[in-house]
Amino acid sequence: MKNYKTTLYEMRTYLTLWASQMFSGLGSAMTAYALVIWSYTQEGSALKTALLMVSSYAPYVVLSIFAGALSDRWDKKRTMLICDALAALCTVVTLVLLQQGQLKIWHLYVINMVNGTMNTVQRPASDVAVSRLLPKKYYQKVGGLGYFSRSVNSILTPVIATAILGLAGMEAVIAFDLVSFAMAFLILGLFIRIPKGEEVSTKKEGLLQAAGEGIGYLKKEKGILGLILFLAAINLVASVYEAALPAMILSREGGSEKVLGLVNATVGVTTLLGSIVSFFMKAPRSRVRVICNCLLFSMGFENFLLAFGRTPFVWCLGAFLGWITIPLMSTNLDAILRLNIPDTMQGRVFAVRNSLQFFTIPIGYLLGGLLVDRVFEPIMACQGEESLLTRMFGEGKGSGAALLYFVLAFCGIGVCLYFRRNRAIWKLEE
Repeated sequence: MKNYKTTLYEMRTYLTLWASQMFSGLGSAMTAYALVIWSYTQEGSALKTALLMVSSYAPYVVLSIFAGALSDRWDKKRTMLICDALAALCTVVTLVLLQQGQLKIWHLYVINMVNGTMNTVQRPASDVAVSRLLPKKYYQKVGGLGYFSRSVNSILTPVIATAILGLAGMEAVIAFDLVSFAMAFLILGLFIRIPKGEEVSTKKEGLLQAAGEGIGYLKKEKGILGLILFLAAINLVASVYEAALPAMILSREGGSEKVLGLVNATVGVTTLLGSIVSFFMKAPRSRVRVICNCLLFSMGFENFLLAFGRTPFVWCLGAFLGWITIPLMSTNLDAILRLNIPDTMQGRVFAVRNSLQFFTIPIGYLLGGLLVDRVFEPIMACQGEESLLTRMFGEGKGSGAALLYFVLAFCGIGVCLYFRRNRAIWKLEE
């Protein structure tokens, strides 16, 4: 008990920030969830719905390198507050358009682009702030707590958002989002003090030169670069999966908005369990081995079960097996990066990492929407009742997405086996 009290005392500032940001993240996730359902019911297109995420991630990928250079020279707390305020303003605009009956899907694309830009600048500032708020011995716990908050939000988002949507409509969901933002903003502004670092060290450098230092660091650190590219390839597969999920579950027999919420809630419960395990688990002998094995397990089970499953139970089982090991993977990845990258370089290097690791996400969402609408659904629509594909994946709308998951399973396994042979990644163990 004494050790736990000491841990809580030393982590108290970080835990205050983490809890307030988790609550604000719940509000944002509820709004995003409600808008995905709204856009799919309005348009009936997996591609147009997937473009919501594309528009959010595109500026994040394009601008991240420069945002990291700016983050290293700006005050971290002020940066986070300004970005949060501008993102909240976008939410207010959405609410006003909705109340006036003028909200269109292209409005959401523009709003998501602005939000993505704010997240681009805020993310590296937040990453460095966490490193400064915590002693190094707690870096392993950061990944676990991060997934704990995301998993709790995944559990609560479909439940609360669906309930509020049914009782009070979209406006109430957005209002909850704004209230949660206000609380987190006040806590960060009034109660969190982020230790000063060496922001002034980059002021004499040009923006391109400062950004180039992050790229130069990764060129020298082949192992870290290899891990980032590994996760970029996994993100491509995972984002295609995410883009196809609403199209399959909302379209297939036995699927509905409630079932989609059930699957998302299963992901939340699963990552909650995984994050608790990773939080209390001691550092493994081989972090790289844990990362590789966790991703191989995830890719090898979830996509196959989604491909062949016809009931909510099988879909939820796939979600469980696909996500149970992800918090452990993320915790060890986060620890490797924080322990190997100097504090004064983290903003720039994390920003370059964001561009390289996440540039595949908008590509994956766009590709997923296109593959479902233009390739796999038409393929399945041409199949007869006795064809092999129909017997394997069913018939009707949604069967094309199931076929896509079958292909994604092999893609994910192939990515894991390829990067497992990267010698530079294994040298990080030394």
